[in-house]
Amino acid sequence: MTVRTTCRTGSRHAIRDGGRALYPFAPRTPVLVVPGLYDSGPQHWQTLWQAQHPSFVRVVQDDFATPSLERWSETIADAVDACDAPPIVAAHSFGCLATLHAVLRRGRMLAGLLLVAPADPERFAVASRLPPHRLPFPSTLVASTNDPWMKFVKAGALAAAWGSRFVGCVDGGHINADSRLGAWPRGMALLRDVAERAAAVGTVRARPRIDLRQQT
Repeated sequence: MTVRTTCRTGSRHAIRDGGRALYPFAPRTPVLVVPGLYDSGPQHWQTLWQAQHPSFVRVVQDDFATPSLERWSETIADAVDACDAPPIVAAHSFGCLATLHAVLRRGRMLAGLLLVAPADPERFAVASRLPPHRLPFPSTLVASTNDPWMKFVKAGALAAAWGSRFVGCVDGGHINADSRLGAWPRGMALLRDVAERAAAVGTVRARPRIDLRQQT
């Protein structure tokens, strides 16, 4: 599979636009947007973020209707490889699971990760193929109290296992276009918080690939 766009950050456009989103913490850090099943429509916060910040790169799957963890994670890994520094990823729903699989099985290092309304891994029988332990970069998991795709308590347990900050959203549904969040300023603040923590611990700097499979 091939990625249809790249996320090089050396251009003035990327620094001007992406830098504004994450300034002053990580002005040169690439941002990847990873949608879930069926992609994110025109009123989804991911799409609106890209409209505000054109340097944000959407990871486009060949088939958004089929939740194939292997194929999706391969596409995400290719997108990470296209960046000239570890990116910050803003993932939604099944895209969260595919991103985590790319980290675990394909050894891709991220600067940071914002997991929004991840789908329940058990619904796709992929729980055993996700990291069972703390992630090696800053992360935040946002979950809704009435998300039909993941029970709130289980989302909190996964956040604890991955070492993610856990942020609750009251009656936010699946935190998508149906939630009527618009450009979701609170979500952008959470992305900036991930960037600030990534800058503080140094994960915004280039690092080799990692192997989490041997960790306990």
